[in-house]
Amino acid sequence: MKSQNGWPASEDQAKIKIKHFPVKGTKIRLRCAAIAGPILAAFAADFDAEVEPLEEGAFDDWSYAFRDVRGNTGTLSNHSSGTALDLNSSKHPLGKSNTFKPKQIVTIKALCKKYQLVWGGSWKRPDDMHFEISTTKAQVKKLTKQLGL
Repeated sequence: MKSQNGWPASEDQAKIKIKHFPVKGTKIRLRCAAIAGPILAAFAADFDAEVEPLEEGAFDDWSYAFRDVRGNTGTLSNHSSGTALDLNSSKHPLGKSNTFKPKQIVTIKALCKKYQLVWGGSWKRPDDMHFEISTTKAQVKKLTKQLGL
């Protein structure tokens, strides 16, 4: 099985090497694919420092979850491969646009470029909380090395 971005997906976390990655500067630990985790955790740390603090008391920062894309039965979400994050989801619910201020959006876009992520806030059905890897494992490994993660 593969998720929407073509990465291996499974209900069995061990099979696709899901691991816990701490988000620097927070108490949050994200469950991500071993190859993708350093990029996603570094992005989340920068998001926390530069966009808005991650809410540690609320359980609204998500990563691995084996499930279909919301509203699209039969297509596995990139969360199913441990290659997607939802950050501060209670502040930025699915379908609601413009949940970030213009300055935050500029920073989000810059961070997504730095980490080669896709932001759900730019989609037709807005998903401001959502960030995902859309590149190959080889590209992620190369970027991880370039960024010194």
